[in-house]
Amino acid sequence: MKVDGRCHCGAISFEAEVAPGTIGVCHCTDCQTLTGSAFRAVIPAPAESFVLSGAPTEYIKTAESGTKRRHAFCPNCGTPMYAAALGNTASYSLRVGTIRQREQLGPPARQIWCKSALTWSFIENVPKAQKQV
Repeated sequence: MKVDGRCHCGAISFEAEVAPGTIGVCHCTDCQTLTGSAFRAVIPAPAESFVLSGAPTEYIKTAESGTKRRHAFCPNCGTPMYAAALGNTASYSLRVGTIRQREQLGPPARQIWCKSALTWSFIENVPKAQKQV
């Protein structure tokens, strides 16, 4: 499915191809902090379909596993846009809230890092994993 999205102020936008039904929800404490919310919802997009307009600011985050990921956000409004593995950009994890067609993408297929989840934040009937899968 072709999707398009943008940050809140419109300075950064993108287009990509995604597969509906592949949303992942992450409950790790890093995602809680980086979103200012209880979890982060993302959908993968292959790099060959991802077209970016604008110049996001990037932040390199080191995961518990030691893996480094580039997190991109709008330098004007701060909207988180996507993340990608550092040095191996085969796909992008697009932030679901930035996608205009977000209602057609769900429901989420999985929840990860549930060991860090807030007790009230689980989505019923969506498979859960204690760590990364």
